[in-house]
Amino acid sequence: MRRSESREKTGSGFRRSLLASLTALAVITTPSVVFAENDNSGFSGNRLWTNQLQDYALKSLHNEDAMSMAAIPLNGPGINQYINADALMSPGSIMKLVTTFAALEVLGPNHHWDTDFLTDGVMVGDTLKGNLYVRFGGDPKLTIERLWTTLGELRSMGITRIEGDLILDGSYFQVDGGFPAFEDNGDNPHAPFLVEPSAYLTNLNLMHFQVRADERGTQAWSTPSLGEVVIDNRVVATAEGACPSRRNFEWEPIIHEDHRVTVRVTGELPQGCRTTTYLSLLSHEQYSASLIRSLLADLGVVVSGGDLNGVTPEDARLVMKTTSPDLVTMVRDINKWSSNVMARQLLLTIGAENRQEDESDDRVAGIRVIYDWLENKGINTAGMVIDNGAGLTRHGRITARQGAQILEHAWNSAYSADLMASMPIIAMDGTMARRLRNTGMDGEGRIKTGYLENVRSIAGFTRDSNNTTWAVVGMVNNDPAWNGQAVLDRILYSLHFRPPTGTAISHAASGTSETSIQ
Repeated sequence: MRRSESREKTGSGFRRSLLASLTALAVITTPSVVFAENDNSGFSGNRLWTNQLQDYALKSLHNEDAMSMAAIPLNGPGINQYINADALMSPGSIMKLVTTFAALEVLGPNHHWDTDFLTDGVMVGDTLKGNLYVRFGGDPKLTIERLWTTLGELRSMGITRIEGDLILDGSYFQVDGGFPAFEDNGDNPHAPFLVEPSAYLTNLNLMHFQVRADERGTQAWSTPSLGEVVIDNRVVATAEGACPSRRNFEWEPIIHEDHRVTVRVTGELPQGCRTTTYLSLLSHEQYSASLIRSLLADLGVVVSGGDLNGVTPEDARLVMKTTSPDLVTMVRDINKWSSNVMARQLLLTIGAENRQEDESDDRVAGIRVIYDWLENKGINTAGMVIDNGAGLTRHGRITARQGAQILEHAWNSAYSADLMASMPIIAMDGTMARRLRNTGMDGEGRIKTGYLENVRSIAGFTRDSNNTTWAVVGMVNNDPAWNGQAVLDRILYSLHFRPPTGTAISHAASGTSETSIQ
């Protein structure tokens, strides 16, 4: 039975003597006995901080095992708090913190991704006589804007025609047999959060569809505009009025045998209003080839040949390239907006950059690298399942204690500022923008959130009223978990306004029989 001590802020000799006697009594009788001194600085009334949370969680979730939590003070007074902290839980998107923190330390904050455009031919007048190769480098966010700028250089060189094929080279990543399937409970297999990683990834593999109503009726368009995708606009324009929710419109993709797609949209739209949605409809190879060809056409460059996949010849000459923003920028996009495909792309990059000779799958290699990195920090990874690095999985597992230990190391990392800056700010931005508003906690924490069916989670750093920063991890696994967000928000609220910094004796509710003097 381990004991840990912290100094009392106030109290007479009599109170210290009384506390010591009660401590002995509590330890001798049973480790499950809980006693709390009447210290309102750290607790509400006579109730221990963790007991209050457990009671609230039980009333909300009707399951005493549904919530796990760990909270550790990092730079000021406070007492480690644990509830079911060693239970393996499904984490959802808070797993992205593991992937992005690992990437910052393994790849380095200034890591970049290059996408090269090469040729095996020669330029004669306004014509490139030869193939145009696109050698992808696994860029998590190769946007349409960057492609437009880079391809525009070809037009600036005076080239208006390519007499050859457009050949895409996706050999940067090695993937053996695809990725573990994720069984989504929704009815939209084309949703943006389901896009899988790929060396061929461009523009997040998404199409942005819009419909606007005016006095002429309705007009529909997509960005980018690809020849393989046609819009069947059946939206009816109505008199001016309140603009309806996007949920009032149905977008139905119809996949044809030749891999072309017709998107049928129906609904009613008042004049002056517009509706919009994002869909992923084409394979990565088809989408990227069509996007590049479309941008070249807009720039006045015609490709006479077809679209192929292949490996760039060693003697091909570089024509132009685009380099991504640094890893710090990518990490911010991943964590602020919880981008699944970018996080999964990052895991593959970790694997590709550290692939061993006997490895043929960069996802597996990336997971190995992260496990080794964690264990070198002294973190016990027993039971942890990373799976895809994004948390978009039914198989991912981590304990609250493991998560909090990782955050402790992140706090002391040379790249702590980069990781923290990437995380949503309470009540202000990202996935925390609408949470804990009007509570007096605006800006008082940086918290990554997680959300899956029957899963809600938080992980990050929050400050209490004494300006002590806490590493906190909370997970709810319950059927249903819809009330889990309120429970997790209560953890953050209680840490801020009633931080456990007082004097108490508590049973460590972490799956052990430890008793701590607090």
